Amino acid sequence: MTETPFVLGTRGSALALRQTELLMELCRAAHPEITFRVRTIRTAADRHPGRALDQLPGVGFFVKELETALLAGEIDAAVHSMKDLPSQETRGLSIAAVAEREDPRDVLVSRRGFTLAALPSGARIGTSSPRRAAALRAHRQDLMVVPIRGNVETRIRKMDKGEFDAICLAGAGLLRLGLQSRISEWLPVEIMLPAPGQGALGMQVRTDHVLAWRVAAEAEHLPTRQAVTAERAVLTRLAAGCRLPVAAFATVAGERLALRASVAASDGTRVVGGTREGLTSEAAQVGMSLAEELLARGADLVDTVPQVH
Repeated sequence: MTETPFVLGTRGSALALRQTELLMELCRAAHPEITFRVRTIRTAADRHPGRALDQLPGVGFFVKELETALLAGEIDAAVHSMKDLPSQETRGLSIAAVAEREDPRDVLVSRRGFTLAALPSGARIGTSSPRRAAALRAHRQDLMVVPIRGNVETRIRKMDKGEFDAICLAGAGLLRLGLQSRISEWLPVEIMLPAPGQGALGMQVRTDHVLAWRVAAEAEHLPTRQAVTAERAVLTRLAAGCRLPVAAFATVAGERLALRASVAASDGTRVVGGTREGLTSEAAQVGMSLAEELLARGADLVDTVPQVH
């Protein structure tokens, strides 16, 4: 074992810790000589659990403090949900590995086991995501879509107490926490296209940290990176983050990639979507090309991003 531990930084929720454990297991299996440690770091999103995401200042409110710790050398790598990363990379940092993706679809969790179609008119659905809210409103205008914050367990507890009839969130988190029995329905991508990078985990390192690159390489899954690269390229071109209802999902088959993406008005009354195919070696270009099509068809007019302050 090395005397100096390799420190993985993460948020402190049960899900974030489980995700870090999954990647640490991959790295430890290939590097038994290295001692791994986990350090939890509170982010802006953790410090303000009651505030809606569009009310938090700036961007990167799930990751900024982790990136600061990386740049300061306090941790060797940070584990992120790829969907939480801003579209623009931080200078001096790189995503050294993108691990194999879990199921990227969103799910409905309801108190009485109702599917989305079976929920009664006026039912209250909680979600923290503008993308999910727009998709729900587009599919069921008669439902009350209301903001909800907190980790997975907190959201389920609020629903069980009667604050909500159902909640909508990423299925990957429930699977990783062993809570799949709470899922009432896996929402098809035709109803709710996933967020860019949803279900994928990334290891971020300092660009000049040679050992961190070598360790992170054990977690890399190239097809997932290729898919996520295309999805995030859409986000980059649209200059969007967690504040805009942007969805993108790519599938990889051999050397080919198929991408679907959309952007919606927050009230769900207007959606601009499209598809594009191309080579996996040109994943970023495929994403950029599709984003250009969305812009040409009016995606820039659908909604403006709320003012960052």
